[in-house]
Amino acid sequence: MKKRADATAMLIRVRDRLRDDDGAATAEYAVATMAAVGFAGLLVVILRGDEVRGILTDLVRRALSVSV
Repeated sequence: MKKRADATAMLIRVRDRLRDDDGAATAEYAVATMAAVGFAGLLVVILRGDEVRGILTDLVRRALSVSV
């Protein structure tokens, strides 16, 4: 009977440990941060292109020009 009680106690400890979600928020923040860094890197690569730079410059010039 002692072995059964020990096994049951061990299963309860394992179950409780698996239910514990300590660190889950930290992992989620790490994944979100890595995604943001990847997206920022992609934007840097895209915005360094001459075509995109020309489009943005033209957009700003049109926005700042006053047409009557």
